[in-house]
Amino acid sequence: MNRLAAIALAALLCAGAANAEGYKVPRTKFGQPDLQGIWTNTSLTWLQRPPIFKGLIATDAEAAMMLAGFRKMAGPALLETSVDPNAPAPPEVKDAPQADILEMDLNLARIDGQMRSSWIVEPADGRLPFTDAGKKAAREASRGDRYDGPEVRPAEERCLVAIGSTEGPPMMNGGFNGHIQIVQTRDTVAIQVEMNHDVRIIRLTDRKHPPAGVRPWMGDSFGWWEGDTLVVETTNFHPRTYIGSLTGGFAYSPRAKLTERFTRRARDVIIYEFAVDDPEYFKTPWRAEMPWRPAKGPIYEYACHEGNYSLPNILAGARFEEQAAKKAP
Repeated sequence: MNRLAAIALAALLCAGAANAEGYKVPRTKFGQPDLQGIWTNTSLTWLQRPPIFKGLIATDAEAAMMLAGFRKMAGPALLETSVDPNAPAPPEVKDAPQADILEMDLNLARIDGQMRSSWIVEPADGRLPFTDAGKKAAREASRGDRYDGPEVRPAEERCLVAIGSTEGPPMMNGGFNGHIQIVQTRDTVAIQVEMNHDVRIIRLTDRKHPPAGVRPWMGDSFGWWEGDTLVVETTNFHPRTYIGSLTGGFAYSPRAKLTERFTRRARDVIIYEFAVDDPEYFKTPWRAEMPWRPAKGPIYEYACHEGNYSLPNILAGARFEEQAAKKAP
């Protein structure tokens, strides 16, 4: 980059920062900060920091390594972006490529212009500060090798939650169907997630959690406004809730409390922050942040059929294997 181009780039970045600092958050007709619209959080950044990164802020070389590794893992069929309308029908295969992966932003997410190597910002190493009980719970919650009945199968396989925990909370980034729509009323904020069409209902009036025995899949959430920020507190997590991520997820103990913060920093940016306080499963509270950017709508129906087909088939297969084992000499 020559000197003139470098000066122009610096000026552009400064102008962007100035615009962000002087940005005035629009208001709804109720006078609340307006977060409404369709957003997405897809990127190559994940919850925990992979070992190829030295710190929270990624270098260009580290980002290139991350993309190369993802391309190798996903394979060229998933990342093919050009389609020839005159091409003949593709060859018959057992497993069709998942073309929805093209919705994913194949870059590390940026906050204030800097590439992030992990969503976790505290602890500084970008890793989950598990206790031994937390490690065990995460390992048990993510297991997919039990077939005694539907209750022990993963929740996403049963069409109860989205793949990759995009509905959360906290709301993780998936590789496809990653659209998020926010709708506000005076007393409620509704957040619809495209995958599995889950809707989080965050009440703004009743700041009281239900009894401990009431534990929905997405927990129980209420919120309030602090200036331009929507703050949401969630407890009462279901005991089989698992928050997934390619770099490793986690489970909640009955004592867990999650605090989320939604702040519109610019016309095209919502900064989503969350902090987990769970003294049973983590040595210390930990915090993460990610950017959301506008997405082109509309949100389409996500029809989950696994619960109708895959689930009975896999359980039937397990019963067949059990009977075969009994008959074996």
